[in-house]
Amino acid sequence: MVLRRQIVVRPSERDDHAGPIFHSGDSDPPKEFTLQAVLIGLLIGCLLCFANLSFGLQTGWISMMSLQSALIGFLISRMLPIPLSAQEIIVVQTTAVATGTMPLAAGFVGIIPALKLLDVVRDGSPPIHLTWLAAVGWSCSVAFFGVFLSPPIRKQVIIKEQLAFPSGTATAQLIAVLHKMPPPDTTIRRRVTSGYIPVEEEDTAIPQTDDEIDDVPVSETVQSQGWSALASSFTASGVLTLAAYFFPALFSIPLFGSYLAQEWLWTFTPSLAYVGQGIIMGFPTTLSMSLGMLVGWGVLSPISKFYGWAPGPVGDMTDGARGWILWTSLAIMCADSLISLLPVVAEYITGLLPRHALAAQTKEDFDTETEDRLVPNTWVLWGLLVSVVIGTLLVWVVFGNDGIKPWATLLGFALGGLLSVLGVRALGETDLNPVSGLGKISQLFFAWIQPGNIVANLIAGGVAEAGAQQAGDLMQDLKTGHLCGASPRAQFFGQLVGSAVSIVVTTTAYTLYNRAYVIPGPSFPAPTAYVWLSLARLLRDGQLPQNSELFMISFAALFALISAVKTYAAARQVWYAQWIPSGVAFAIGFLNTPSFSIARLIGGIVEYVYRTRYAKNKSDIRLIIIASGFVLGEGVVSVVSLVMKTSGVGVASCWGCLPGLCGGCPA
Repeated sequence: MVLRRQIVVRPSERDDHAGPIFHSGDSDPPKEFTLQAVLIGLLIGCLLCFANLSFGLQTGWISMMSLQSALIGFLISRMLPIPLSAQEIIVVQTTAVATGTMPLAAGFVGIIPALKLLDVVRDGSPPIHLTWLAAVGWSCSVAFFGVFLSPPIRKQVIIKEQLAFPSGTATAQLIAVLHKMPPPDTTIRRRVTSGYIPVEEEDTAIPQTDDEIDDVPVSETVQSQGWSALASSFTASGVLTLAAYFFPALFSIPLFGSYLAQEWLWTFTPSLAYVGQGIIMGFPTTLSMSLGMLVGWGVLSPISKFYGWAPGPVGDMTDGARGWILWTSLAIMCADSLISLLPVVAEYITGLLPRHALAAQTKEDFDTETEDRLVPNTWVLWGLLVSVVIGTLLVWVVFGNDGIKPWATLLGFALGGLLSVLGVRALGETDLNPVSGLGKISQLFFAWIQPGNIVANLIAGGVAEAGAQQAGDLMQDLKTGHLCGASPRAQFFGQLVGSAVSIVVTTTAYTLYNRAYVIPGPSFPAPTAYVWLSLARLLRDGQLPQNSELFMISFAALFALISAVKTYAAARQVWYAQWIPSGVAFAIGFLNTPSFSIARLIGGIVEYVYRTRYAKNKSDIRLIIIASGFVLGEGVVSVVSLVMKTSGVGVASCWGCLPGLCGGCPA
């Protein structure tokens, strides 16, 4: 949810300790990378990590939760004797995001489960099951490359090109409102020590009136009502999740009778966490996902079954309808991602031409930071060198020569650096990181340079995708910090700490899930794993399921056109651009069973109705607080459920469960 309204408010006495960041003065600059900020960020990030791992293994979709991390960090900080400053909150947010997104960056929702699906006869390699120590080694190999890529990319896309990064800008606006600061200023300024000195002598401060100030007492509202809303939604989601553990039928409700539920997987999972995700995604995205659900599961799935193209059970990913429509989903994702990247690539290549390069060099570099607040180039160079060398060695130690050659891993890091530039630029312009399409590009590349080796294709593709995904997620936080005057160096430290801690947290969480559940399996189908493995097999064998080529080509062409129209409309900021279907979201509707898409659609509808009819103004963030509580509540209680499952605590009753639909029941 993008907060578009900018509110001018006076700094409160409670935030006076944050003043020197925004006003020049002789006092020493306050600390930003503080122990309190890091610990709060790690606490939020660990909760997000468990939640994202669970949701990612269920649906292949995780939430970055950057804005929500800042909001929850603000609420927690108000309990401290001295509340955190806005800049410390940004460190909280940055640390939390780096910690919480590691399940995707390190491939624990895609690459690692895909390696478990290998077949020695079909793929030439037995299934690869990583031990806890091996998984830690793999995570270490990819955890820091994207972090060290961020500072030089920040210089280009945030300082020189000043790309929008809508989510990062929205978070900056939220932080400014919560801390009663002036709205984020995008005018060109230079920083001297800890204060701002305008480049132009004339001060262009916006006048403010008492009516404007009293109109939106957001900080007091959040503090007085925020904890109540967060606690209530957290508790409701947690209680429902715990109840569903003991009574699994609660999360597997037949929509159109038992026959369609059992044979065609039309069930409903009333998970408040997925409703919360739908609120966070917004109505247009959830609508695209639901359209994909209707086409994939309501049209293509029956067609493939009745014509004998997918003779197995509908939910089977090998010879069932779900595995058949996966290929159409893959074609849509590739077409949409590649078309959306074309303008970015064209602009990048154009910028390299002599005339445009000369024009770019004549522009003055208006970085608002002094050297003591930036990440030194020597740190970046040494960090990239060490992370690549150690990462290559760790991949070789974990997988051996039979898995992937060291030179291929090095190429994976190099390709990841290139793809990260494209992904970050696309993210800055469209607010969408086309990481799924970038991952497919990496697989195509490695199928060409190392044909026939599926394991190498998966691993090298995962290395390349990790850098692109991580750099993109962290760039949103750097945009927030740039607008709110946070130190890039403090954020850099937060990213390093969050990534380091998340190595252990993510690996341990995945190991526990792997011991308690079958992955992929009924409870955690890991649909992204099948996407990775299916494309790797296709690139090696060139074989597709019966009659899937026509549908793949048709839908790819259709969504290439739709993506082009959407990109054109978004560039011109026309009102209907957001209502043009998103190809990636549409394809996710194919991958996920209807139960998850329906819950997200409900959340999207709630968000739209609340925003258009009940929100007091554009800065009304109560629904965001509730959605955050929904997501975190199920994420935290899923850890409790995991411990109970590992300890042998079973369900209380399988009443109402249909065969094969309740993960906790043997039926």
